[in-house]
Amino acid sequence: MKPRRTGLVWHERYMWHEQGLYSGLMPTGYPVQLGRHHEHPETKRRLKNLLDACEFTPTLVNVPARAATREELLTVHTPGYLDRLDALDAGHGGEAGFDAPFTPGSVAIARLAAGGCLEALDAVLDGRVDNVYCLVRPIGHHAEPDSGKGFCLYSNAALVARRALARGLKRVALVDIDVHHGNGAERAFWHDPDVLTVSLHQSHWFPPDSGDTAAVGEGPGHGFNLNVPLPAGSGFGAYQAAFEQVVLPALEQFKPELVVMPAGYDAGAQDPLGRMILSSNHFRWITEQLLAVADRHAGGRIIATHDGGYNESTVPFMGLAVIEAMAGRASGVVDPYGAIFDGMEGHALLPHQQAAVDAAAANLALLEAGLARGAR
Repeated sequence: MKPRRTGLVWHERYMWHEQGLYSGLMPTGYPVQLGRHHEHPETKRRLKNLLDACEFTPTLVNVPARAATREELLTVHTPGYLDRLDALDAGHGGEAGFDAPFTPGSVAIARLAAGGCLEALDAVLDGRVDNVYCLVRPIGHHAEPDSGKGFCLYSNAALVARRALARGLKRVALVDIDVHHGNGAERAFWHDPDVLTVSLHQSHWFPPDSGDTAAVGEGPGHGFNLNVPLPAGSGFGAYQAAFEQVVLPALEQFKPELVVMPAGYDAGAQDPLGRMILSSNHFRWITEQLLAVADRHAGGRIIATHDGGYNESTVPFMGLAVIEAMAGRASGVVDPYGAIFDGMEGHALLPHQQAAVDAAAANLALLEAGLARGAR
């Protein structure tokens, strides 16, 4: 492994964000008994606890979080949406959008999460670190310019990409590996050829009306949005094929100056909100592929924003594998679930999974045409 200066964005207040009285995805009240929301603090807190327990945290560069300003948020989100969030937050909280509840105080925490991701970008571009892992809440990859969605208030990764362009970069690639479609970045950069948005996700899961291969961007952005919807039950064989036949060729064509990875672990085996079977070793492999792209084209610059993943027992080991890969150092921790998940039946690439990859790969020609239009 190649040792790197890896930053970590973390703040205890991220763990104080709450959705309200929920059980799983359902608001409580008869006949739904009180429980806790799927997007609860423990998956993220336990990852930080594991970093501390194995003494890996001191090997990382602390990147202090700060609140994003309204002006920064307006680079992706509309004034009306920001005003509505502030009004709800000043009252009793509410719904930022479809399936995005929050309680009073969460908007300030969401600003701190978004600002932490922006600080990560500055740390990378200023040369203080090589890459950064943003261990933030609320998550962000479903938030759209004019609405929250799917547990997300602000579009953290999209804000990073927009700021990177403002700071002078010409090409930013955003590769979303969450099991749910990366609709937020797709909406934000639908007409923009300067940001390549790629999403690998479980087909027709969430949001239920987005993520098809036919969605390729419009106008100047035509060809610069690539969706790879994989069938439920996909294992490493399908993800490896998707990377080797779609994602990596697209990145080699685009030659990004920065890679942003919304890191969701809900494609991991036994996640309650996904039906894929990846292990920590598979997430490590994915990260290593993106690091290699970043080394070739972006001076090693890559930023990971923590997004989904809802099994508090398994997510910490998956996240640790990604951070180890980014840092180029081993923690000494052996994932107790790794051998079990690696040995599960279903990792071999199946014909219907290859067909899904083939459908996505057909859109590489549109990207090539888009790049030719801009004479890149």
